[in-house]
Amino acid sequence: MSAEKKTSKMSLLKRFLPYYKKYKWILLLDLFCAALTTLCELVLPMLVREITGAASATPMALTLELILRCGILYLVLRVIDTTANYYMASIGHIMGTRLETDMRRDLFGHLQKLSFSYYDNAKVGTLMSRITSDLFDVTEFAHHCPEEFFIAGIKIVCSFVLLCSINIWLTLIVFAVIPPMILVLGFFNSRVKSGFRESRKQVGELNSQIEDSLLGIRVVKSFANEAVEEEKFEGGNLKFLKIKTKVYHIMAGFQASTRLFEGIMYIIVVVVGALFIMKGENGITVADYMAYLMFVSTLLTSIRRIVEFAEQFQRGMTGIERFCEIMDIEPEIADAKNAEDIGEVKGDIEFSGVSFHYESESKNVITSLDLSVKAGESIALVGPSGGGKTTLCSLIPRFYELSEGKILIDGKDIREVTLSSLRSAIGVVAQDVYLFSGSIRENIAYGKKDATDEEIREAARLAGADEFIEALPDGYDTYVGERGVKLSGGQKQRISIARVFLKNPPILILDEATSALDNESERLVQQSLEALAKGRTTFTIAHRLTTVRNADRILVLTEDGIAESGKHEELVAKGGIYSELYRMYSNM
Repeated sequence: MSAEKKTSKMSLLKRFLPYYKKYKWILLLDLFCAALTTLCELVLPMLVREITGAASATPMALTLELILRCGILYLVLRVIDTTANYYMASIGHIMGTRLETDMRRDLFGHLQKLSFSYYDNAKVGTLMSRITSDLFDVTEFAHHCPEEFFIAGIKIVCSFVLLCSINIWLTLIVFAVIPPMILVLGFFNSRVKSGFRESRKQVGELNSQIEDSLLGIRVVKSFANEAVEEEKFEGGNLKFLKIKTKVYHIMAGFQASTRLFEGIMYIIVVVVGALFIMKGENGITVADYMAYLMFVSTLLTSIRRIVEFAEQFQRGMTGIERFCEIMDIEPEIADAKNAEDIGEVKGDIEFSGVSFHYESESKNVITSLDLSVKAGESIALVGPSGGGKTTLCSLIPRFYELSEGKILIDGKDIREVTLSSLRSAIGVVAQDVYLFSGSIRENIAYGKKDATDEEIREAARLAGADEFIEALPDGYDTYVGERGVKLSGGQKQRISIARVFLKNPPILILDEATSALDNESERLVQQSLEALAKGRTTFTIAHRLTTVRNADRILVLTEDGIAESGKHEELVAKGGIYSELYRMYSNM
């Protein structure tokens, strides 16, 4: 078990080390400064030994010259130590922050590549925790980890060599305590890591729960369910407390064990060293004895710092581990090796033997579907829920990967073109409109990064949004609030349509774009959608059948595939599923 953990820890460090590459000279200078501060610290016991030795031999040997020489040397060393410490505390920490920034950029970039199927099961609050708080601890880890272990290594090696030069037997007795100390602390260390992993996971769950509750605050208040939300939160909060309590009990055992071993090392030096002096054996003098006590104090200070750093180390390792967990998830949908730009798109689309099922389900949502759509043709998709209407449209921009078959756009397999060029050719207007926090101008401009102010205004005009935007106090600079909360449903929908107008794609997907609107808003939005669809290959998903009467072709999708196909009048006259749906809708 321990070997597996060690291998795991080493593999995590191997994944993390390449991030130092850009900052190797900063790191090397930081370690050089660490070496200087350590050597400055180790010189003090030798100076004390020199002065004590001279004073013990004969009062005449302790001269003013010797005292001043030692004092000036120590003063120079303190200046060097102070300068080196300043570099370590400033530039060293900045290096750690840069590493954290690089990792956060890579993690966010990787999350952007993951497909819809990943986000179907992921919790946004948990992901936010991984991007932010998990990587905060990496800053301290990245800076202090090489520094602390390097300093500890120098102190242990130098102390051992210098103490052996004074008395090898006492040195071996003192250092014999270190191996059992490492074993005991290693035992606690592994348990601390496990505890922090649990703690991080629970923090993610808490973040997710808080986000869910706050984003749904209007629903909470409308049902007067504040107490219910508080009770749910309290459960997660108490679980976090329980995990942290367990971790701190382990940390307490860790620190108590350290203090015990420190005491044993001091007792050995005090008792065994005093016995050597008393018996006059093995060449121990009072000056040597003083130097020993100071060296052991320095050594224990270093061990104490490592112990104090252990919690930080485990937090950092947990952060790296959780970072790697996300980075190891392969995007389900990615560009093929020789993928090419799709080029100029006319809009011919062909489904050939297309089958699809979601990862969590074995049953197909779509089975062996064949469909040919001409450029500029308007296709309406209707039918009962679960028939695969939204799924069918999600397959065109490769939001999900086909289980079988292929989809061709202008004769090109969508799996053989780049995702960026494919999705640039497709515009989507969905029922659930998402507006980013920011101004109306910024939200419309999302459709085209380099859009001019004139282009933004023209897109808003075409979407029928310019009139209400101009009436707002700040016009196009009006802040829309979180998820566009300051705007009505119809206003948000028209801004999303303006965004697609600005993008100007040859293929359009309208996914129940008016189903959540009131009659007046629906009428205005429907006019905007008809203007948007003109001249484009359009797929319209609708429950309100009045919105698809003018489609070139209406497809009735059921669990068995395309049950009916034709124009509105043909399908009504046929007396099949569409006719029944239309009759039911007309009588509502």
